[in-house]
Amino acid sequence: MRLVTCIFEQQRHLGVVTGDDVFLPARSGNAPAEFRDMLALIDGGKAALTCLTAAMAAENSNRVPLANVEVLAPIPRPRKNIVCLGWNYFDHAKESAAVGGRTAEIPEHPVVFTKNVTSVNGPYADIPAQPDVTQQLDWEVELGVIIGSGGRNIPEDRALAHVFGYTVINDVSARDLQFRHKQYFLGKSLDGACPMGPWLVTSGEIADPQNLQLRSWVNGVLKQHANTRDMIFSVARTIAILSRGMTLEPGDIIATGTPAGVGFARTPPEFMKAGDVVECEVAGIGRIKNRIA
Repeated sequence: MRLVTCIFEQQRHLGVVTGDDVFLPARSGNAPAEFRDMLALIDGGKAALTCLTAAMAAENSNRVPLANVEVLAPIPRPRKNIVCLGWNYFDHAKESAAVGGRTAEIPEHPVVFTKNVTSVNGPYADIPAQPDVTQQLDWEVELGVIIGSGGRNIPEDRALAHVFGYTVINDVSARDLQFRHKQYFLGKSLDGACPMGPWLVTSGEIADPQNLQLRSWVNGVLKQHANTRDMIFSVARTIAILSRGMTLEPGDIIATGTPAGVGFARTPPEFMKAGDVVECEVAGIGRIKNRIA
C-alpha cells in the first residue's frame, strides 16, 4: 500500500495511491479518527490498516486524480528528530576518509546523529539554497524506515516486524557547517534539508529491504548507484542497536545512510547551487525531485 500525505482543496489528507488516483478516506463523514493523518494511522497499527483496506473496497467515491493533489512528506512534522546513520556503506566511508587523507576501516558500531524536524521537506518542494549560511550543499540518497510498533531492546530477528513502512530520503548536508562544527547536527538540519517521499510504502510491499537499488541524479547526471545489500548495518541490525536502552516509538523515522558518490568526496568537489535539480530514487518505493531555490 502506498500511503501519502497531500493537500486537496486546501485541506490536508491522508491518502492511498492506486495507479493515477488517490483515495482520501477522511472525506467520508463517518471516517474513523485513524484516517485523519499518517501518524494517527501508524498509531492504529495493523487494525487501522485493515480498516483502511476495507474502506477502500467499500468506497468508490472519494477518489481524485493524483495530479490534482499536492504531495507532501509522508509525515510532514515528525514527533521527534530523524535518526540518521553515517558511513553505513563502506564505499562511502572510504571516499570520505580519502578526503582527509585517512584509510577507512569498517565501523564496528554505527555512527548515529539526528536531523531536526524542521528540516523535513516535501518530495517535490524547493530546497532553500541559503547561500549566506552554506556554500557546500550536498546530496545523499537514503532508504527511510518508519517504525510502526515501538519497543526497547528489540531482537534483530524480530526487528522488521516493528517496521510500518519505507520511504525515500535525501539527507541534504551543508558540508562546511558539518565540518566546521565538528558535529553533524547543524550541517544536517537546515530548513528544508530533508526531502522525503513521495509516499510511504507499507512494509508488506517490500519483500527484502536489503535488496533495493538506490540512485541519485543532479541535473540529470547520475551521481550515486548502489544497493541496500551493501549496508554495513542492515535495517534489522540498526533497529536492534538503536533500541538498546532507548525506546523506539510509532512514527519514528530512521535514515539508513548513503552510498558513495556524494559531492564533497569528488575530484574536484561538487556542490549544489540555486537552480540545480536533485533526484533521489529507491527502487520499489519511488523517486523524489527537488529544485535548489
